[in-house]
Amino acid sequence: MSLADSDRELVEEELGREATPAEAALFENLWSEHCAYRSSRPLLSAFDSEGEQVVVGPGDDAAVVALPNPDTEGYSDTYVTLGIESHNHPSYVDPFDGAATGVGGIVRDTMSMGAYPIALADSLYFGAFDREHSKYLFEGVVEGISHYGNCIGVPTVAGSVDFHADYEGNPLVNVACVGLTDEDRMITAVAQEPGNKLVLVGNATGRDGLGGASFASEDLSEDAETEDRPAVQVGDPYAEKLLIETNEVLVEENLVESARDLGAAGLGGASSELVAKGGLGADLRLEDVHQREPNMNALEILLAESQERMCYEVAPENVERVREVCERFDVGCSVIGEVTDGNYVATFEGETVVDVDAHFLGEGAPMNDLDWEEPTEPERDLPTVDLPEAFEAVVSSPNTASKRWVYRQYDHEVGVRTSVRPGDDAGVVAVREAGVGVAISSGAAPNWTSAAPYEGARAVALENATNLAAKGATPLAAVDCLNGGNPEKPDVYGGFKGIVDGLADMCSDLDVPVVGGNVSLYNDSPSGPIPPTPTLAMVGSTPDYDAPSMAASAEGELLLVGDRVLADPDTEARLGGSEYLRQQGGSDRFPSVPEDASAFVQLLAAVAREDHVEATHDVSDGGLAVALAEMVGEDAGISAQVPEQGGLSEVGEQVGWLFNEASGRALVQTTDPERVREAFSGVAPVVRVGEGQRDPQLDLSVSWTDLSYDVDDIAALRATIENELD
Repeated sequence: MSLADSDRELVEEELGREATPAEAALFENLWSEHCAYRSSRPLLSAFDSEGEQVVVGPGDDAAVVALPNPDTEGYSDTYVTLGIESHNHPSYVDPFDGAATGVGGIVRDTMSMGAYPIALADSLYFGAFDREHSKYLFEGVVEGISHYGNCIGVPTVAGSVDFHADYEGNPLVNVACVGLTDEDRMITAVAQEPGNKLVLVGNATGRDGLGGASFASEDLSEDAETEDRPAVQVGDPYAEKLLIETNEVLVEENLVESARDLGAAGLGGASSELVAKGGLGADLRLEDVHQREPNMNALEILLAESQERMCYEVAPENVERVREVCERFDVGCSVIGEVTDGNYVATFEGETVVDVDAHFLGEGAPMNDLDWEEPTEPERDLPTVDLPEAFEAVVSSPNTASKRWVYRQYDHEVGVRTSVRPGDDAGVVAVREAGVGVAISSGAAPNWTSAAPYEGARAVALENATNLAAKGATPLAAVDCLNGGNPEKPDVYGGFKGIVDGLADMCSDLDVPVVGGNVSLYNDSPSGPIPPTPTLAMVGSTPDYDAPSMAASAEGELLLVGDRVLADPDTEARLGGSEYLRQQGGSDRFPSVPEDASAFVQLLAAVAREDHVEATHDVSDGGLAVALAEMVGEDAGISAQVPEQGGLSEVGEQVGWLFNEASGRALVQTTDPERVREAFSGVAPVVRVGEGQRDPQLDLSVSWTDLSYDVDDIAALRATIENELD
């Protein structure tokens, strides 16, 4: 670790002296891209984070959002917390521990708000599935997430998995957590009062994870798997479970004034940020920190990122009770200092090793002013294909195939709240405390944002909202994890700027506040930069815990809602960003995103809850062809036909109709089609594309050929990942 010369000059000018080694290391980590957002913060003002439902917005460990009151038009005093983080570089170096500690970190962010974690969602991105190294990383990451989440008893109910060649040298692991709290339990990371004690609770501090923040702010090298292993933390989920229960008692007994999870930059990061947020300072005695290894020095104690640790501000009269609770759960506890109204000061064995202004440490990093280039738009170059071959290739692609191999390893029902399990458009959990259901969708689409960063990110936001609406949920709020390559490259920064603006614009159009998030840059390696990847985790609420199935019924017509190609003969079926073009080759512009997205989402959520609706399903990856295949189940199938309207007389146009991935579309199966048409009148086109049938198969008719696959054929096509890894 080393502090950049330009930063050292600023620091020493502020201090009026040379920085100590511990100070230089602390600034180097807290002023890193990972902590200070030096390249991204100038862009983040694009997000709208306000709303009547927003209790705590960006800047804390997690956001807090009030749930609707089912008995009034307002909001209740029952809250959910939302947080998301990335553990990308660590998961490349050590996929199991890198992913596992990502789960542990986001859960502690939830706890530090006085919330109990009730659901996880993970969005994972790897290199091409046919590469052995990609499969090694994939298996290790899923094992790490499942091991940690299952051991701590928090269900994983949603997420996504994508494979793209440009993640080969740098996979992404983005993990979101939803917690439950209320007006009385909620705490924040804002220190309250000088004289209160700082108490470190949890695992003993070791030397693991040293320099993790600075490691996350650099491109991965060819030797990262060996050279950077010391920067990867090692998790202990059983210790985390004890910490969860300890935290619950401390919160219930009102023993905590403020709290901060120990994540990036360890104790130095958590304690300095906590007091800085309150406009205060601290006196720390580093030798009082309970330690796992002998002879640790001040810098190691300050910056180690050992897991399962929390820093609490505790009133002096409550310290002894905190000790008793920790002893009850066999959790470590050290009183390491107190809150002051002066500088942030750390001493070690009588020597002052840090003496700085806490606000300058946390907020003084200068922002980067970087050049950027506008991405170019591809020309239209469509391949000539054999339809059955194209259908089978797209349906069996690892990107569109079943992710059952992943989510069957997760305990998604622990806590007995899960109403809709993984594998559907969105997960749904019951929040009985407020009498509502909470739906969760998480993911991005690297094919989309590679083709068109701005429009692709807009489509990602609409896609997540449509996932919620298809389960009858009205979007409430979102958090984002913005992943990009090296921002010092103008083309890379241009793509990153595009996804920020696109996500912000669509969330604003949807009236969904973005209440928090995470930025992960320098996801670059010798194989090149990752695609700009705007993972969005969005939650919505339902008036009950039930949701329509995505599985087709034998009864009812199948309507495609929101498809502009079928509604207007002059609208081109653009295939840019589609799995079809990734499989078949060629290029095309990305589909346009609808202007009336908010009205479409609100109406879809309302229609999905009506009694005449048999099934609903979002249309996304792989287009309509994949959505139809996914709806076929053991009990019923679908008979679908290419409609004659829309000017789809050409073979190429019909292929485009089947495989384009335009956002803002859903399949609705209903016994009252006129009611659906009336509901969407003037907002989104509605076209009949088929009906349910008792035979569990997909019969698809187009002008020049007919396709027919029974449920076993489709299951075999969609079992690509299971067949390869089991």
